[in-house]
Amino acid sequence: MTATEVPTAAGGRLSTLDKYLPVWIGAAMLAGIALGQWIPAVGKALNAIQIGGISLPIAAGLLVMMYPVLAKVRYDRLDTVTADKRLLASSLVLNWLVGPALMFALAWVFLPDLPEFRTGLIIVGLARCIAMVIIWNDLACGDREAAAVLVALNSVFQVIAFGGLGWLYLDALPRWLGLDATGLDVSGWEIAANVAVFLGIPLAAGYLTRTLGERRKGRDWYESKFLPRIGPFALHGLLFTIVVLFALQGEAIIARPLDVVRIALPLLAYFALMWAGSFLLGKGIGLNYERTTTLAFTAAGNNFELAIAVAIATFGAVSGQALAGVVGPLIEVPVLVGLVYVSLWARRFFRAPEPQAARS
Repeated sequence: MTATEVPTAAGGRLSTLDKYLPVWIGAAMLAGIALGQWIPAVGKALNAIQIGGISLPIAAGLLVMMYPVLAKVRYDRLDTVTADKRLLASSLVLNWLVGPALMFALAWVFLPDLPEFRTGLIIVGLARCIAMVIIWNDLACGDREAAAVLVALNSVFQVIAFGGLGWLYLDALPRWLGLDATGLDVSGWEIAANVAVFLGIPLAAGYLTRTLGERRKGRDWYESKFLPRIGPFALHGLLFTIVVLFALQGEAIIARPLDVVRIALPLLAYFALMWAGSFLLGKGIGLNYERTTTLAFTAAGNNFELAIAVAIATFGAVSGQALAGVVGPLIEVPVLVGLVYVSLWARRFFRAPEPQAARS
């Protein structure tokens, strides 16, 4: 059993890292904020080199975080996922119709008098998750192969649809409704670069690792010997990424605590509604627990790396839009960790959950 798999059978034991995961994540957030406050030069150093508008240390943490999980995917089983039209259609509708529309509505309901924060939240809603969702899905014992397919699907649509949806929700729709409009000039190449770095590199590395490992040593050795060795690095990469992110952005969070609360309320509502609605939809259309969980997390999560990069590039690093992007992971990380445990509790309502032994 790897450190990124949470046993749910009666009497099963969580690893120390998994058992206290909310504590470690909270500690990582506080450590990052403290680091940025006590050693101000750290923020400049961490942000000195960037990839696609994202700090190089954050990029490195994301790559380390995603590689072990993608190395676990059984790529020879992806055809069973793509054959499930219910899953694919539901994911596309939730991610590219429901998610952005819900965030647009919540941003206007909660922040009618704060246009900068409202715009930042809408940008967060447009950036569908392609990175950290893989960790949440794996912790909740979701379907790894399904997660890989849905993340890849989101990546393609992200490149194609992000700019158009930005125009719709920040310019066209507000004007049609008689509301304040905000322009958004986003480069398709910048979005494609983010997708290539944060998904393409670890996906290629994971695929090559499994293909070559199984070819040389066999599947049994690969899954019983190799995967347990690299598994813990996924959560280590997650914690490192959180420390770096909050070291870079902690000053803005501390300087404007009331603004953070205003931004947090619609985010909390968004994550709860998207996850619960998606989970109920998956159950309602007859998906098993693993794929229902994957559908829920891939719909609820957001690509805060891209949202922050777009907000900073378009409106500036000290803008309200950028602050809204920064508050995104502050709320998303603990909420989705909590939903991991809700998922595992809800597993009892499915008739035939996948045996834990099959998830080696």
